[in-house]
Amino acid sequence: LLGPEQVISISYLAQDPRSSAMAEEAAAYPSNRGLAEEIFLMQPDLVIAGSYTTRATVDMLRRLGVRVEIFRPADNLADIRDRVRKMGEVLGNPGRSDRLIAQFDTDLASVQRQDGPGLRAATYYANGYTSGPGTLADDLMRAAGLRNIAGESGQHGGGYLALEALVMANPDLLITGQPVESPALADEILAHPALDAIREGVGKAPVADRDWICGTPFVIAAIRRLAAARDAVLAR
Repeated sequence: LLGPEQVISISYLAQDPRSSAMAEEAAAYPSNRGLAEEIFLMQPDLVIAGSYTTRATVDMLRRLGVRVEIFRPADNLADIRDRVRKMGEVLGNPGRSDRLIAQFDTDLASVQRQDGPGLRAATYYANGYTSGPGTLADDLMRAAGLRNIAGESGQHGGGYLALEALVMANPDLLITGQPVESPALADEILAHPALDAIREGVGKAPVADRDWICGTPFVIAAIRRLAAARDAVLAR
């Protein structure tokens, strides 16, 4: 939504290929760690921050006269449109944001699955973390024609699902992230024999974290992967 010459610095997280859908493009820009001192010295006209950004940093920048706009994370597809529209307004370029939203809706219509039964699916990550109703992941699953088993237990938002509960739920499709190069103890549960048995008996949908960790139009890639996995299970 901006010209390349208008971007003077980006978060270092944007350059991490595990979590950023535009890591390659981001490598061309100076990065920052979100410290008030370093941001102020850059003398920006505008700082874009998330609602999760350190409050002290945002408050200090504002006291120093720097304009800061706060964006909340997107929890569903409608939020993505809202955030893109707001960004266009903040940047003074609503025409670009309108075109991006129109392209997003066109792409979404091409990947959505609204036909046939909604297969039961589960997301399962490090420490047994899963995403229930009220999360972006859940909305993307529904767009791909899947029913999230986390909602069956009354869970809302992100939380943890015991391995025993996952086995008893017997999902049709298991959604897991890509393994990291330096695994931690939190990843041990993903190597449990019981989880291996589930993987052998159900459909699998590996989704890259960068495809849906943030609410941007890039979530289309995640929906496409999920829909393809659903179609593969139904075709058995």
